[in-house]
Amino acid sequence: MDKIRVMLADDNLSLLRLLSDYLGRKPELEVVAAVSDGVEIPEAVLKYAPQILVMDIIMPRRDGFMTLEALGGMDPAIRPRVIVLTGLARDDFIMRAIQLGASYYMVKPFDLELLCERIVEVAREQPAAMLAAAAPASAEESVDERITNLFLTLGIPAHIKGYQYLREAVRMVLENHDVINRITKELYPGIARKFDTSASKVERAMRHAIEVAWTRGRLDAVNQMYGYRVFAREDKPTNGEFIAMVSDKLSAKKTA
Repeated sequence: MDKIRVMLADDNLSLLRLLSDYLGRKPELEVVAAVSDGVEIPEAVLKYAPQILVMDIIMPRRDGFMTLEALGGMDPAIRPRVIVLTGLARDDFIMRAIQLGASYYMVKPFDLELLCERIVEVAREQPAAMLAAAAPASAEESVDERITNLFLTLGIPAHIKGYQYLREAVRMVLENHDVINRITKELYPGIARKFDTSASKVERAMRHAIEVAWTRGRLDAVNQMYGYRVFAREDKPTNGEFIAMVSDKLSAKKTA
């Protein structure tokens, strides 16, 4: 039996290597290409003719929705079936991806073996049979899930300390908005006590996490997906401004 030709697209190079190594060891699969920029996807599809494209939604220069639109204009004979693999669990994103032609939608973090199984199923079965399984178990996201989704969208790496500190800061502000006005006297010290560190280290780690997000090239895609200008590249916020923006956005969604 011929191997299933798989192409990968994600701007996380570590994840690309992990997926390439893991899927490449599966006897039924062949990883034919791996790209980290959304603009490269259509050309790579034409060049390598994958049957399955495993793709993130948030990527530099061209996001996953734009890519799905571009693939939709291709000859069906060469158009791959798409599995969206992303940190975004919003129902409207899932529905939009499916409407644009995605066959399956998986949310990070994910199980590698399950992804392998889904690749085989999507390649060999009718895509329509897979759509119901793509929906999340619950339409109502928790506060932690909403914070995580937004941070992943922005490209803040989950392994750095500033990610955890910013998450805790947003939770604190959502519980008591006034604490944003006491960031140095209450918010930083409170987080420092919880994580057994100093307030100055909390402040520096947060600033580093925000700088990482602002250098990963995802802001335009984020603004496009949310339908308005959420963040601006030229106006990198202070820690307090970032925490306030995220908290206000999550509060608005909760009350909408």
